[in-house]
Order: sequence, then C-alpha cells, then structure tokens
Amino acid sequence: MNWKNLAAVALAVSLLGGCSVVDRLVYRIDINQGNYLEQKDIDTLRYGMNKEQVQFVLGSPMLIEPEYPDTWYYVYYHKPGHKEPQQKNLILKFNAQNQLTSLEGDYEKSPQFMEQFN
Repeated sequence: MNWKNLAAVALAVSLLGGCSVVDRLVYRIDINQGNYLEQKDIDTLRYGMNKEQVQFVLGSPMLIEPEYPDTWYYVYYHKPGHKEPQQKNLILKFNAQNQLTSLEGDYEKSPQFMEQFN
C-alpha cells in the first residue's frame, strides 16, 4: 500500500469518526411536552375528590378516551438535548359519581390518599 492510499484511508477514518463529535457540538433544545407534575401536587390528591377538584390541582389531562371518560391520563415527555428521553405517566380513575378512586403510574401515592376527602 502506497502512502497516498494510506493517507486517503486515514483521512476517511478521521472524517467519519468526527461525525459523532460534530453532532455533539450542534445545540439541541430541550423538548417538553404534556403535563409537568410535581410530587407535591400528587400528594394533594385524595380519594373521593371530584373531577373539577382534581383538574384544579393538576390541570387538564392530556388524554381522556371517549370509551372510558372516567379514566384520565396525564403524560409528561422530556427530551433533554442529546440525552435519553424521559416519560412520566399518571393514570387517574373515577367512579360513576365522578369521585377519584384510583391513582397509578410513575408517581408515588401519598399515604394520605385514602383519607376521605370532604
């Protein structure tokens, strides 16, 4: 192998290897979508709260399925620049009297959740 071929291979390898470095130098904005919720907001929820009270505390849900209007989905998606995306879900279920009965998802249920709301 002559020196011209060796130089061409070295140049090609360095240019291709530099793509990942160049990609990191390009600024990417953080992408936030959905309902940003804090644990302190979740801690205020109580068994028996009606839909209006829950909506006052957490805001409007991201999704309410037409077939299941008593199940509310709060979804938060965060993609920080070049890092891995994160998603947090909160699923609330209500009974026929529009009272909160269940809390599931990526947030911890407060120990006071089962205390009846007045």
